[in-house]
Amino acid sequence: MKTFLEKHAKKITGVLSCFDRMRLRGYLPILSGMAMAQFLNQENIKFRNLKDFLTEHAVALQHYAKAMADTFERSYAYFASLVLVNCVFFCLMAAFFSYATAAELPETIAKVKPSIVGVGTFQKTRTPAANFLATGFVIADGRHVVTNAHALPTMVRASNKEFLAVFLPYGFEQQRIRTATVVDKDDQHDLAILKISDASLPALRLGHSENIREGESLAFTGFPIGAVLGLRPVTHRGIVSAITPIVIPAASTRRLNPKLIRRLTSPYDVFQLDATAYPGNSGSPLYLPDTGEVVGVINSVFVKETKETVIQKPSGISYAIPAQYVKVLLEKAGIAID
Repeated sequence: MKTFLEKHAKKITGVLSCFDRMRLRGYLPILSGMAMAQFLNQENIKFRNLKDFLTEHAVALQHYAKAMADTFERSYAYFASLVLVNCVFFCLMAAFFSYATAAELPETIAKVKPSIVGVGTFQKTRTPAANFLATGFVIADGRHVVTNAHALPTMVRASNKEFLAVFLPYGFEQQRIRTATVVDKDDQHDLAILKISDASLPALRLGHSENIREGESLAFTGFPIGAVLGLRPVTHRGIVSAITPIVIPAASTRRLNPKLIRRLTSPYDVFQLDATAYPGNSGSPLYLPDTGEVVGVINSVFVKETKETVIQKPSGISYAIPAQYVKVLLEKAGIAID
């Protein structure tokens, strides 16, 4: 909500002037609306429709109205009515600006692409020198990269001057290759944090994946088929088809394997998408089309190892690990994020 208000400040000011011409004047309604916007931002609450919002957050809104009444020494009924007016106002504003999401995606992609990198190994004396393994994206201070843990090499031959590398988009020239080291890994959620050498890169912000709902429109950017067609970021868009467990209990013990057993002991939900992610997309950021905030990390191989054990041939369904687990890993590694 905070980003929404900041981004559309001029249009919102215009709407408020309409309210003023309708004689809805006085500083308290406006102040109440500003305070409510701050409240929504702190609680990371999004408007989708008025009925659901009022139903889900009735208690919180009552506390908010009471706090405003106590602060300004006015009746609870007065601020309760203001809360309702504000809810209607914000819902109307959200509906009014919802059309802009599609138009904003090109701007968001332009903002996201400089943060997309390739992950692999580099050895100057071999042909080809660069070995692309997965996509990654820059976060935090601009010197850390998130990718899939399963994509990292099991061994790097330092004796042959091979090293773990991060490739900047649009080429494998020496100046576009950064040395990387593994800071930490989370094998359970197939996530890895790398630290890169030299100057920082533009970083993406992590959003609130716990608020994502089925049917929500998202986008992801990465290198679908690696470097075959050049290291140029490609964007796909789709919806969250389902929020589904990473593993389904096997119908018989014959289908059990060590990986399945481990994930059955600590299950968690993943995003199932209707957009196709290719092998090179592993590690790509899944983000909100209007803000670019990352809410997931594309991952098909790791998820399908247990999600689709009942299928002889893996499906074309794409999955993503929620970004909340990236935050946990960053905290564990002692990396500060906004």
